[in-house]
Amino acid sequence: MELFFNQVINGIQSGCIYAALALALVLIFRSTSLLNFAQGEMAMFSTFVAYLFVDWGAPVVVGIFIAMVFSVGGGALIERTLIRPVGVDNVLAIVIVTIGIFIAVNALAGWIYGTDGRVFPRIFANESLVTFGDVTITQETVGTLGILLAVVGLLYLLFQYTKIGLAMRAVASNPESSRLVGIPVGRILMLGWGMAAALGALAGALAAPQLNLSLNLMQGVLIYAFAAATLGGFDSPLGAVVGGLIVGVTQNLAGQYIDFFDGFELASAFLLILVILLVRPQGLFGTKVVTRV
Repeated sequence: MELFFNQVINGIQSGCIYAALALALVLIFRSTSLLNFAQGEMAMFSTFVAYLFVDWGAPVVVGIFIAMVFSVGGGALIERTLIRPVGVDNVLAIVIVTIGIFIAVNALAGWIYGTDGRVFPRIFANESLVTFGDVTITQETVGTLGILLAVVGLLYLLFQYTKIGLAMRAVASNPESSRLVGIPVGRILMLGWGMAAALGALAGALAAPQLNLSLNLMQGVLIYAFAAATLGGFDSPLGAVVGGLIVGVTQNLAGQYIDFFDGFELASAFLLILVILLVRPQGLFGTKVVTRV
């Protein structure tokens, strides 16, 4: 039984990373109605930026903050120069562009930082905080979960109680009508991409201590994040968190108790996405789309 609970706790820690990147996907979807397939690589690049400042002597929290500020500018620049000229209505073109950004950012990171892996410092100590027999809850698990819940709370307040959040929802729903009522659609789209990139940087900083910082840091995480966002609902920050935790815990338990699961983790994530899209496309907490005829 102790093994089961330890696997659940480890799954929660992994799930927090998936949920953090899923939140970035949800944020960009709620503010622009688009899916960014380059979200993971943008997060990886920002994590390298954080590592650079930490390597120069800055505290890890300061390095992460600088990387998040850098990500806001980078995300806004990508939206303005690469996404907007294509047009948000051309969904297929947007998918192709984001895949191109995926490849370009990965290549740029390899050119600047090289292909060697690096050890990224932990935000929280990986030491026992609470122990029940052989079951251990670490400071890192509690701290990561706390950051995640704080981000969810801030996003909820943003979308429900601020003019910027309302403008983001309006632009995602109907850009043309939003423009007619005076909402600066271009600036809102840039802000949405910038904020999502900052969340991605935070997700990368949470993942790097566990996975080691490398060019492949977020590629697997992105698949699990898509599974989490699909499960929870692409328009629900709470759903992204719940989905991420479910995916993380399920992955850990299946790896421990199902012999043939090793090597099929990513395949199972794709299978989960397929099943949810077939059974409940809006996810557990998402809003069902109703089309008037």
